[in-house]
Amino acid sequence: MALIALRDLGVATPRPLFQNLTLNIGPGDRLGLVAANGAGKSTLLRCLAGRAEPDAGSVVLSRGTRLGFVEQDLPPGLLGLSLSEALRRALPPAGRAQEEWRVGAVLDEFATPEELRERPLAALSGGWQRLALLARAWIAAPDVLLLDEPTNHLDLEKIALLEGWIAGPASRTPMVVASHDRGFLDACTNRTLFLRPGTSRLYAHPYGAARGLLAEDDAAEERRQLRDAKEIHRLRRNAGELRNIGVNSGSDLLQKKSMQLRDRADRLEATLRPLHAERPGSIRLASRGTHAKVLVAIRDLVVATPEGQPLFRIARLDIRQGDRLVLLGRNGAGKSQFIQLLRRATAEPVAGVQVSPSLILGHAAQGMAHLPEGRTPHEVIAAHAGIGDGRAIALLAGAGIDAEAQRRPIARLSPGQKARLGLLVLRLAAPNFYLLDEPTNHVDIPGQEQLEEELLAQGATCVLVSHDRRFVEAVGTRFLLIEDGRVREKEGG
Repeated sequence: MALIALRDLGVATPRPLFQNLTLNIGPGDRLGLVAANGAGKSTLLRCLAGRAEPDAGSVVLSRGTRLGFVEQDLPPGLLGLSLSEALRRALPPAGRAQEEWRVGAVLDEFATPEELRERPLAALSGGWQRLALLARAWIAAPDVLLLDEPTNHLDLEKIALLEGWIAGPASRTPMVVASHDRGFLDACTNRTLFLRPGTSRLYAHPYGAARGLLAEDDAAEERRQLRDAKEIHRLRRNAGELRNIGVNSGSDLLQKKSMQLRDRADRLEATLRPLHAERPGSIRLASRGTHAKVLVAIRDLVVATPEGQPLFRIARLDIRQGDRLVLLGRNGAGKSQFIQLLRRATAEPVAGVQVSPSLILGHAAQGMAHLPEGRTPHEVIAAHAGIGDGRAIALLAGAGIDAEAQRRPIARLSPGQKARLGLLVLRLAAPNFYLLDEPTNHVDIPGQEQLEEELLAQGATCVLVSHDRRFVEAVGTRFLLIEDGRVREKEGG
């Protein structure tokens, strides 16, 4: 039984996103949506939720079907409410007084600490705010959940909590999940829709297996189109030869045969479609050489909060050329504080940190907060030495930032555009030591894979924080676990 039925669904404005989507979502379905940034995942979810109108086709819900839609951003009107009150207000008003007991039950399902339950949402971490939105949708007892980037801002511990909740209390609830988290998609989905402007592809498999099938199908389609193009060329050549012979000999039969061959070529040509190519813009890095074997030497360093409260101590740590040191630990453990301390040590003396004189820093803050939000991308790139107006435009376009966005204040860019701009700024700095705090946040899967390839190809030395398991596994060479105020180096991620 279909709970949601899509029939020839399409959105073509302001540009083509998807078309002719026909599929059913029913009991047991966990559908993963995969596409580049800005390619229509959130738009499709909004169409399913009835918050956006498609340009073509329809979305039909089975009678009485209730949807729980979890968007990416916390509505400003909720920020002043406590976590418990935000959930209470998600209950139907008519039976709210009788159903208030469910607030505690749902918070228990998400393993919510008691001290957070009466805290305003504005005072909670981004991870707990995401879980609050999910809990608000869940408390209304939806028949289908629509989740837009549910792992954003979640550390590895909370991602594991979310996956456990999906496998447990929510195991019988169908879901449609838009996500760039490859590990999460593999753990929590059983169908995958690759959203495309032309022909989207649907597979009855989680992301990893579906990606392999997609590659095979794309290669087969490319081979078919190549064969058809050769056949079209052959038919048109033969048609031309027959026409010439028919005209010269006065043979109506040959001219008729020539027309038949041209018609066959036209019909075959009408079946050809442009091959799909991901065009999110390239992510490239540069890495400057250095003769130093140890770029950063740490001895008896205490990492503390901005208020001076100690978080953890590192007795001894050398970061050598070629190391890609991954910092592991829950949100609030001090990973970002360590990144900030290392950044400061490259500019001024910091007790306990010795920096090589040849070190050239490349830094990307979480959410690309280091970018000047009042300036435009064009201004930021054109300000680099040796880069004029035309080259700035070309570099930004190559990174996936279109002409309109290039002249827009950075504060008004999408998170994905900010991420790509920040990584372009890194490339232009040509560092030999990278500090990367959640560099894959809001970067689509093609961009994540490009960043992985670049870090490996450049032999980059870096200290990075990431909750993306696939990214960490691909690039990490050393792993430092920060846990309960202690630090230890561990094998693997």
